[in-house]
Amino acid sequence: MLALALGGFAIGTTEFVSMGLLPLIAEDFTVTEDQAGHIISAYALGVVVGAPVITALTGLVPRRRLLLLLMLAFTLGHLVAALADNYPLLLAARFLAGLPHGAYFSVAGLSAASMAPPGQRGRAVAFVGMGLSVATVAGVPAAQALGQAYGWAAAYALVAILGLATFTALWFLMPHMTQMAPTSALTELGALARSQVWLTLAIGTVGFGGMFAVYTYISWTMTEHAGLDLEWMWLVLMAYGVGSVLGNWFGGRVADRNLEYGILFALVMIAVVLTGFYFSSVSPVPGTFNFALIGFFGSSLVPSLQIRLMDVAGDAQTLAAALNHSALNLANAGGAALGGVVIAAGLGYSAPALAGAGLAVAAILIWFPTVWLRRRATIR
Repeated sequence: MLALALGGFAIGTTEFVSMGLLPLIAEDFTVTEDQAGHIISAYALGVVVGAPVITALTGLVPRRRLLLLLMLAFTLGHLVAALADNYPLLLAARFLAGLPHGAYFSVAGLSAASMAPPGQRGRAVAFVGMGLSVATVAGVPAAQALGQAYGWAAAYALVAILGLATFTALWFLMPHMTQMAPTSALTELGALARSQVWLTLAIGTVGFGGMFAVYTYISWTMTEHAGLDLEWMWLVLMAYGVGSVLGNWFGGRVADRNLEYGILFALVMIAVVLTGFYFSSVSPVPGTFNFALIGFFGSSLVPSLQIRLMDVAGDAQTLAAALNHSALNLANAGGAALGGVVIAAGLGYSAPALAGAGLAVAAILIWFPTVWLRRRATIR
């Protein structure tokens, strides 16, 4: 379980550290702010493509072997990113590094759930996801500081080292999971025929986008809008990370207690704290505190969505779980793009928060028919 969580730590570090490195990358390659944000979208698109394709085509591969191959590909992708000497190569490297992301979390989450005691699947999935949350506390600030001191490439080199450490830990500690039955591509693709799978993915894609609309441009928001010195950005990211860790722990328990209403509660609170960030981001202290709340409630949503997909996917749980990460990274790409459009329109660095709150409200509107249709099918 710790080895699996270490992989989540490596992935979480790379997924979130790029936001803080955007000013350095933009300056180094002489591109604009919104152009630099394309590296966020490139990684997210890698996740969106890789999660379903890799998962559907590797159902017969032993789970331990697949996790090792995924982490090896992840490590190699970051070596290329660290050595990239032009912007197109960096974009390509970020796309390649994102390909194993969703499949890794899918297989790791299902492996953890299969080892969990009855009634504790949410906590097991949250434990694996805790690596990602802890990364926002320790990995991201450390990589951010390293990138500011030695250049953005040093941050990606650190992630490559974390990937190699995960590969080694999995090699020695991961059991062979012989009781997890292999599945065919046809079986896994059966998830796509289930309306509840699509509706759950829609909730995640829409509801999670607002968080990334804010996070992607948090460096500029806190420095240009709130007046924070850039050297204190690591503290802002760490505050988000602490909120994310606590939210992940909270979300795992909510998923085990009341899955459907846990999702609704998280969406409502995401809308509330994003609206609050619009008003509080004029000053560093309240802005940082509110940013931590965004991390808390955003992370609390993930375990519930993951468990819900497992429940409604039938025999296609691996693909469904992977699609959850495709949905969240579509939210990543869409949120980053939405934030860029709002900023480019001259509405200011705080405006993406209101746009994100609107996305959370839209997800709430999707939640109601989703739950109603499932209950209706159960009654029948």
